Amino acid sequence: MTHSRTRIHELLGEGGLAPRRDLGQNFVADPNTVRRIATLANVGPGDHVVEIGAGLGSLTLALAETGAEVIAVEVDRGIVAVLRSVVEGLPNVTVVEADATKSDWTSMLGSRVGWTLVANLPYNVATPLVCDLLDDVPAVESMLVMVQKEVAERFAAGPGSKQYGAVSVKIAYWATAKVVAAVPATVFVPRPNVESALVRIDRHAPPDTDPGPLFELVKQAFGQRRKMLRRSLAGTVSPEQFAAADISPEARPEQIGLTEWCRLASVLSEALPKVPGVTEGARHLR
Repeated sequence: MTHSRTRIHELLGEGGLAPRRDLGQNFVADPNTVRRIATLANVGPGDHVVEIGAGLGSLTLALAETGAEVIAVEVDRGIVAVLRSVVEGLPNVTVVEADATKSDWTSMLGSRVGWTLVANLPYNVATPLVCDLLDDVPAVESMLVMVQKEVAERFAAGPGSKQYGAVSVKIAYWATAKVVAAVPATVFVPRPNVESALVRIDRHAPPDTDPGPLFELVKQAFGQRRKMLRRSLAGTVSPEQFAAADISPEARPEQIGLTEWCRLASVLSEALPKVPGVTEGARHLR
């Protein structure tokens, strides 16, 4: 049984709690919404789900109903106590009190692969958390995250759109992202001032390009996104290197797709001096 708006207020009152703005707490108070998220996550018996920011357990209960094994992660100690009482007796739910931005994911998830992450993410941590998970936690093979609408659009954006940026390139390197549903502000307690959306992110094999220098190049270019590449990358990319990568130096960052960024990064990498006994990865970190 998932939580209604009345039940959310009851749980907060019983625990002497209130939503914390510093943690970006907005609790989902609509059973239809959490069941829709659980359906879109496409999980069931035999699947393993990690939920970040489980809160009072609205989404946790819907995920548990699918029969999947769920690890519910929550950082707020007061909320954790309520969450444990909510899921008490559910054999397929484990509550973990932890800060997801600082967690040891290897210890939490163990050696198992094929995890699905499902989360109603606080707006202030959504982007760095998703990027860190893609970079460092390959055991998480898919994500279904509820974030601010503009952030969801940025995650899934392609070249040529105004939402396309450095984060879009990073996500495209690791995964395929798609906005799958809009979520109105009215389903939350308290009601946020922005609209939300659900974005699905599924890993794929990354390109054969070292991500470190690639992402640094992309970050530099988008740091001055209104400028042409020959200006934003001046001192980093020569006219000859633009030509070798078959990229116009007059183009702007939002016009360049992942394949082209990888091509440019590879041209730059080939121009670096070879240092005996130093690996490619180490050389890029110097």
